[in-house]
Amino acid sequence: MEAYKIYIVEDDPWYGEILAYHLGLNPDYKVYRFETGQDCLAKMPGKPDLITIDFSLPDMKGDELFKRIRELNPFVPVIVISSQEEVQVAIDLFKLGVNDYLIKDEATKDLLWNSVIRIRENQSLKKEVEHLKQELGQKFSFQKSIIGQSETLKKVFALMEKAAKTNINVSITGETGTGKEVVAKAVHYNSDRKKKNFVAVNMAAIPKELIESELFGHEKGAFTGAMARKAGKFEEANGGTIFLDEIAEMDLSLQSKLLRVLQEREVIRVGGNEKVKLDVRLIVATHRNLAEEVKKGQFREDLYYRIIGLPIELPPLRERGNDILILAKFFADEFGKENKLGSLQFTNEAKDKLLHYHFPGNVRELKSIVELAAVMCENNEIGADDITYTSTKKDDFMMAENKTLREYTCDIIRHSLKKHNDDVIATANALDIGKSTIYKMIQNGEIQI
Repeated sequence: MEAYKIYIVEDDPWYGEILAYHLGLNPDYKVYRFETGQDCLAKMPGKPDLITIDFSLPDMKGDELFKRIRELNPFVPVIVISSQEEVQVAIDLFKLGVNDYLIKDEATKDLLWNSVIRIRENQSLKKEVEHLKQELGQKFSFQKSIIGQSETLKKVFALMEKAAKTNINVSITGETGTGKEVVAKAVHYNSDRKKKNFVAVNMAAIPKELIESELFGHEKGAFTGAMARKAGKFEEANGGTIFLDEIAEMDLSLQSKLLRVLQEREVIRVGGNEKVKLDVRLIVATHRNLAEEVKKGQFREDLYYRIIGLPIELPPLRERGNDILILAKFFADEFGKENKLGSLQFTNEAKDKLLHYHFPGNVRELKSIVELAAVMCENNEIGADDITYTSTKKDDFMMAENKTLREYTCDIIRHSLKKHNDDVIATANALDIGKSTIYKMIQNGEIQI
C-alpha cells in the first residue's frame, strides 16, 4: 500500500515541525515540509494526496497559493491553517474550494488530525465509487450486457456504438422484455458520460399528479406535503443520462413541459422561479409505435421530433434464431452458480422445444422459463418436460413463426391431447377429426403420448 503523501507549507519552522511530527505518528503518512509557497509549487509534480498551507506566507497569501495549487492539481484537497480569526476570510476561502480552515491554537494539531482522516475517508469513498462505475461500465459492454450472435443483434450493436460516441438523443423501441433498459445503460456506460449518473424513470409507474415534481423537482411549500426543496430526476442526471421508459404513457400536458426543458436545456422546479441549467443526455423507450401515437393525437409531433434522435429497434426473441439457446445456456449457468446447482445441460429435445416457441415475453420470459426448468430437472439435465410455458395468452402454441400447415396441425392435436389427458377418442371428438388420423400421426412419430 502506497504511503499517503502530505505537504505542509508553514514558514515557522518550529510550528511546521510540530504539525509534521504529529501527523507522522501515523505510519501510513509520509509528510514533507516547505517554508514558502514557491517551494511547495516546485514539488507539485510529486503528486501530493493532501496539502496544508499557512495563510500568511512570506512570498504569497494563502488564497493566491491555493489558486496556484488548483491550476497544477485541480483535485488535491487543501487545508488552510491561519492565525486570523476573521469569519469573512474563512468564508472567502471556502468559496474558493478549500476543504477546511483551522485557527492556530493549542487544539490545531488534533483538529488537523481529524480533518485529514475525514478527507482521506472521502477520497477512499470516491475511489471506491469510481472503481464500481468502471466495473459497471465493463459489465455493460455491448457483448456482455446483451447476449447473442444473431445478425439482427449485430445491427443493434452497430447502432449502439454510434450512439455511445456522441450525445445524440436515443429512442429505443421493442416489445416488452426485449431489454430496452439494458441497451440504455450500455450506451451510457460506454459513453463519455459514464462517470456521471444514469437515472431511469418509468413513466408508467408514477401517478400523473406526481410526475412533474418527480422529473423537475419542487420548492418547499409548492404543494401540500412539500416540506423541503427536492431536486428532480433531471437535476439528478445532470452531466449524465436520463432514461425515460414508457415515454408514450406521458400525459399530453406534461409533454409540453418536457419539450420546453429539452429546448431550453434548463429546468424550473415546481413552485419556484430559479432556472437550473442542464447538461443531460436523453434516452427514451417505448413498446408503442410513437409515429402512430402522433397520428392519433396522443403524442406531440414537436416532442416526437425532439426525442427521436437515433432510433434503435430491438428485435423480438423469436426473430433471433440460435440466440435463444445461447441465452438459455447463459441463464442456466447463472442460476446454477447462484444456487450452487453445478453445471446444467439441455437435452436436444429441450433445445428443440425452446426453438419452436414464440416467447411473447421475450428475454424476460426465457429467463423465467429456464430458472423454473433448472429447479424441476433431475441430474442437472434439463429435458423437454422440464420446460413449462406460463404465458397468459391462450393461443401461444398457434403463434410460432415459419411453420407448415402440417406442423400447426400437430401442435393443435398435441395441445388437445394434453388437455384431454392423452385420450385419443376425446381429442378426436373435440377436434371433429377421425381418431385414425391421430393414431397415424402417433405411429409416424409426429406426435408422442
